[in-house]
Amino acid sequence: MRIAKRWVSLAVIALLAIQSAQVVFIIHRESLTWDEDDHMFAGYMMWKTGDYGLNPEHPPLVKLLATLPLLGEKLWIPPLRGREFKAEAYLDGRDWLARNDGASQRLVFRMRLAAGILMLGLSLVVFFAAREWFGTPAALIALTLAVFDPNLLAHSALVTTDMGLTLFFLASIYAFYRYITKPSLLRLLLAGLAAGLLLATKHSGILLAPMLLLLIGGEIVFAPKGSRVRLALRLSGAFAVIVVIGVTVLWAFYGFRYAARPAGLVLSTSLADYTRSLSHFNSMAVMALAHLHLLPESYLMGLVDVKMVAQWCPTFVLGKNYAHSVWWYFPAVILIKTTLGLLLMLALTAFAIVSRRLRKGREVAFLIVPGMVYLAVTMLSGMNIGARHILPLYAISAIMAAAGITALAARSRRWAAIGAALIVAHIASALTVFPNDMAYANEAWGGPKNVYKLLSDSNEDWGQQLYQVKEWQDRHPGEECWFAYFASPVINPTVYGIHCHVLPNEDTGWLGGADLVPPVISGNVVLSAGDLMGSEFISSRLNPYTIFQQDPPDEMIDDSVLVYHGTFRVNQIAAYGRVQRAYELMSAHKPDEALAMAREAAALNPQGVKAQRALGDIAAQLGKRDEARTALMAALEAARKLEPDVGAGIIADLEASLKKLSQ
Repeated sequence: MRIAKRWVSLAVIALLAIQSAQVVFIIHRESLTWDEDDHMFAGYMMWKTGDYGLNPEHPPLVKLLATLPLLGEKLWIPPLRGREFKAEAYLDGRDWLARNDGASQRLVFRMRLAAGILMLGLSLVVFFAAREWFGTPAALIALTLAVFDPNLLAHSALVTTDMGLTLFFLASIYAFYRYITKPSLLRLLLAGLAAGLLLATKHSGILLAPMLLLLIGGEIVFAPKGSRVRLALRLSGAFAVIVVIGVTVLWAFYGFRYAARPAGLVLSTSLADYTRSLSHFNSMAVMALAHLHLLPESYLMGLVDVKMVAQWCPTFVLGKNYAHSVWWYFPAVILIKTTLGLLLMLALTAFAIVSRRLRKGREVAFLIVPGMVYLAVTMLSGMNIGARHILPLYAISAIMAAAGITALAARSRRWAAIGAALIVAHIASALTVFPNDMAYANEAWGGPKNVYKLLSDSNEDWGQQLYQVKEWQDRHPGEECWFAYFASPVINPTVYGIHCHVLPNEDTGWLGGADLVPPVISGNVVLSAGDLMGSEFISSRLNPYTIFQQDPPDEMIDDSVLVYHGTFRVNQIAAYGRVQRAYELMSAHKPDEALAMAREAAALNPQGVKAQRALGDIAAQLGKRDEARTALMAALEAARKLEPDVGAGIIADLEASLKKLSQ
């Protein structure tokens, strides 16, 4: 028995070492991803100034953990400019890292390594939970599946909230299970602590409450009749204790201070103003919590922000743009981004449950119930932008698949051989994309080189390829280069030594930074997959880069950046950039220049909704009613050619603008 335990320990250590080596290699070769500079800068400012409102989108835990290694550094801090909180945090974070770290990413690497502790924690929880629930063989299989899962690997050590959520989500369920099966004060305290760490990691941690209530309901229903009332009282009390401990831990991460920002600073938008776009019920609920100071102000701002972003977030899936969420987005993501080996193992697990070869009902319920609640809520959340939002399901799937395979293998060697083959298939498929795990797609969908046609954002292109783009540019010295970069302007390619003309995207529209593009360009056009496919547009007809979708790229970088050589007429792209510049000039109180720029945009793309609308808006503001009316009528005609669900809102806005002109 001692020898067996020793071998198990050695196997666990070896698997963790393999996982760590993979993760270190991945994060060392990846440039910053879209959200990281914001998280890093916000975390550093929390430590240094106690500012929890610089960007309150997410709770503090991961940001504080990642920036812990920087506390001994004397770093330059950009002066705060009082901008809208997202623009402030993202752009200041960009400048902060560019000045203090540059392309070396020495500080970024250290912060990512600190965040990587969460990945190791998840692997250990996967192992110990699977061992207690289904035995040591299942635990080793579950750990193996997790170590080589491409989705877990892709996000293992990024300074974002997803890996922390996955860890503390599973840890909370496991801790509650341990309390259920052997109640004790210590186990109850640990369940509350895990819940608090979950709440302090990501707002979706609040989903733990309905999960625990459903599990408690199941325990009561399946308990002997004579003990149900007593059990219901005990578990209800335990739930209340977990809530109290969890909320207390959450407050601790905010320094037990309600105000989001330290003395002398205020939120760029007050909580009351920020809730106005919510429904009356949701707004009243948030403000009631705020009035009673039941939750920190910064945490409440983040809750509102999650709801607001979901309201406008478009969807790109299976090559099509939607102006809204679609309920089947995450099932599609699962089918595309999960290895075929794991999918087949999960199918066999379902067979093992139905055929009663896997009999551990309580343990299975503690995986399936939270997993189904989480999947159902994400399907209805409206936030359809990446597999990272269902990362906890991959940890659950690893345990479930291992449980099913070991249960079947216990019946016959044939099942054992099938299980072993599927494990090997899972590992082999994951290794085919390594180290570019973010762009993983399984073989049934064409693999990594095809994923950009199916999904977007953190599914394949989160701005992580700048080192590889720099290497490509070094192989093409002196050649003209035009770059549409998905993370621009939040991340600046010039910091990495990339010197290309900056093509516009949706984010340069509100953060600036794009160059003016002539209607004809020559040389190399380098397009992030997200920009090429127009993943941030509510309709593919509004995407100015569709002209590049007609032909295959001449080159591909990291399965998510596409390169085209030649001379191209790009009137729509040129007009798109001028629309953005026109609005920037109006904001800078340069109306004559803004009008001239809008006229250029409309001339370049006379059928363009945005170009004609910009001209109409600016002309109306300058009192040029006839010109404004003509432009808005042209925009209205173009809007009527859009998809009905897209065009309806645009048409209503344009008709309102035209009506205002007639008054």
